[in-house]
Amino acid sequence: MPFSFDLTGKNAVVTGANTGLGQAIAVALAQAGASIVGVGRSSMDETERLCREAGAGFHAVQADLSNLEPIERIVTEAVSAGGRIDILVNNAGIIRRADAIDFTEQDWDDVMNVNLKSTFFLSQAVAKTMLADEGGGKIINIASLLSFQGGIRIPSYTASKSGLAGLTRLLACEWAAKGINVNAIAPGYFVTNNTEALRADPKRRGEILARIPAGRWGDPGDLGGAAVFLASPAARYIHGIVLPVDGGWLAR
Repeated sequence: MPFSFDLTGKNAVVTGANTGLGQAIAVALAQAGASIVGVGRSSMDETERLCREAGAGFHAVQADLSNLEPIERIVTEAVSAGGRIDILVNNAGIIRRADAIDFTEQDWDDVMNVNLKSTFFLSQAVAKTMLADEGGGKIINIASLLSFQGGIRIPSYTASKSGLAGLTRLLACEWAAKGINVNAIAPGYFVTNNTEALRADPKRRGEILARIPAGRWGDPGDLGGAAVFLASPAARYIHGIVLPVDGGWLAR
């Protein structure tokens, strides 16, 4: 059976699509032929423009995934816009930085709610639609190098991303035989809002860059190929992986 990276006719939901990695993933999927439902807390006008320039349809859903309230609305709007959901990319995420000894319950809950709780329940809601028509689908979670390592000063982020790796494997085990591929991508150090504090600290910036074999921070566009691959028919027999896209960080 020939393989294909073509996503023509597919409908993809991408959370956190307003900027950074989410925007880059949405645009890459659009360039591969998918129509996009972008979910974000702020304006997605730029993402919409880039997707439409690629020839793709785009529907914006304003939603705050710090709670579960918008999940039903996201699914309803996505199905209404595209007929069904073929691809879900769980990219929305936040980070809080503080020493573990000083970390607050609020900072713990805020991160876990967005990065893990909402990801699970949105995946559950989307999977129900995929199972209902027996059409299968692809779910791609955006994990992190902190799914493999401990890091420093980001306890809830590390816990959430480690949990997300485990959740990816669990959902793959339950849904693979039902035609749903669940996988994750683990970005390395990319130029995004989440890494702004690190890039602004000369010492940390230098330490990080010195360990990346590729010799540079990742550009959000570097993530697109992995997302298209995992969303495509070419990845039909891949289930439960966490794919690092890290410039070689974990190899060192």
